[in-house]
Amino acid sequence: MVGVELTPAELTVLGLVVERPRHGYDLEQVIERRGIRRWTDIGFSSIYYLLERLHKRGLVHVPRAPDAARSRRVFHATGAGREAARAGALALIRGPAPAAHPVLAGIAHLDLLTPAEYTAALGERLAALQERIAAVRAAQDAQEPLPRAAREVFSYSLSLMEAERTWLAARARVHDDR
Repeated sequence: MVGVELTPAELTVLGLVVERPRHGYDLEQVIERRGIRRWTDIGFSSIYYLLERLHKRGLVHVPRAPDAARSRRVFHATGAGREAARAGALALIRGPAPAAHPVLAGIAHLDLLTPAEYTAALGERLAALQERIAAVRAAQDAQEPLPRAAREVFSYSLSLMEAERTWLAARARVHDDR
């Protein structure tokens, strides 16, 4: 099964199952606790859909369980699933890809705003970002000790937010640089 391409959402769910066998509700709790929704588009309702897709592709399996426990089926990674997750993680880490940043669509139309509107919007974004940084730090601290992968995700996310905060703080002071 080498060469299996995974979406980032599939890789995230599969990676959590590789970390340890999980059922859908357990995945939801980990996704919520680790703040994974801040950087993926995995909704609660899509977890079971993703698990079924991974199951049909032979990347996870469910050991036999009584029918009564069907709603709490525990998914285990297969050997092919572990290899697909490994290869998918390497591909995403190695290759920088363009990231969608909706703020850029707003900035691209800066001529539609007055300098005061732009400065105020940047200030509002900065305040919201500072709150988000504090929330991410609190989530990280509340879960110590974290698995290495989760520590790296928090570290990378916080570094990106800190870089944006620095940029915003400098730009929010600029009133009109036309």
